[in-house]
Amino acid sequence: MRDSFKDSTYKELITKKEELVKKYRDVRFNVVVGHVENTLEERMLRRKIARLNTLIHEFALGIRKQ
Repeated sequence: MRDSFKDSTYKELITKKEELVKKYRDVRFNVVVGHVENTLEERMLRRKIARLNTLIHEFALGIRKQ
């Protein structure tokens, strides 16, 4: 199931994005090295980051309000 970020504030979204980007880098490194149990985790993280970027951009455009 998708994570629900729609009720989050702008600062929470930024913090969560930073955490996911760090986790994505770690997973990506492990994929390259070859030590990955869940091969779909990289794709799932990339999509979550994209969802967060969309919500953050909506705040920047004024579509979403604090």
